Amino acid sequence: MSLELRHLRALAAVVDAGTFTDAAIELQCSQAAVSRAILALETELGAQLLSRSTRHVALTPLGERILTRARRVLLEVGLIEDEVTEASRELRVGYAWSTLGAHTSAVQRRWRAEHPESHLVFRQSNTATAGLLDGEVELAVLRTMPRDSRIETVVVGEERRVGVVARDDRLARRRTLALDDFAGKTMAVDARTGTTVGSLWPQERSPRFIPTTSLDEWLTLIADGDVYGVTSEATAAQHPRPGIVYKLLRDAPVIEVRLAWWRGATPVNAEALARLIGDAYDEAPQLTR
Repeated sequence: MSLELRHLRALAAVVDAGTFTDAAIELQCSQAAVSRAILALETELGAQLLSRSTRHVALTPLGERILTRARRVLLEVGLIEDEVTEASRELRVGYAWSTLGAHTSAVQRRWRAEHPESHLVFRQSNTATAGLLDGEVELAVLRTMPRDSRIETVVVGEERRVGVVARDDRLARRRTLALDDFAGKTMAVDARTGTTVGSLWPQERSPRFIPTTSLDEWLTLIADGDVYGVTSEATAAQHPRPGIVYKLLRDAPVIEVRLAWWRGATPVNAEALARLIGDAYDEAPQLTR
């Protein structure tokens, strides 16, 4: 059976309007098109749904039952269409710890100016894909290369790494830090979304790593002392915390910031957002390392 929505819409329109002519006006098509749709529906079902006369159109008993179900189908289709329309007005972008650091507000303002019909929404999700694979968002800001081949990414910017220490730690008095300053120390990391990995250090100079499960836990451990962190400068821009200081790491490799989406299902506004984010990073003043 191959029922079509236009057949069900034609049936509902004829009953609501009372005549084929008025139904055609309602559907903005010809009377012949309405007649063909009703005939196709009755032929597909193998039953008469409408009783016709020169002056009157009425539902048969079966037609009444079919119309009730047809209205339910049309209602659900309408709700689906509403969901799609609403989604097109809202572009949801996931992130794990930090959105776009110091560039976040500028990107939001520019997006509103250039795309007034679309609301840019950032949503936090401390998962490896920042909510992308969970269906929570259409795009995601990632700072590590995803392992899942179903995800496609584009680099939109670069961020420096910073060391994170307790405010009363001796390292807090330095203007900048080096990776070797953390050799042999205890480093708090998030293995799911973090960018701090053992390969940043020679094996013989590697810190000891302890896992954390949230940004708040990570910051609290560091503020308590004797535990350190390395993160993106975006974290420093968006998460100042009493008791800790962020210091530029002068010898650490930069972090690539990526915009990600499902491979083969690129959101309509993905390219526009990637360009806008890239411009924000490119225009930022470059500080001496």
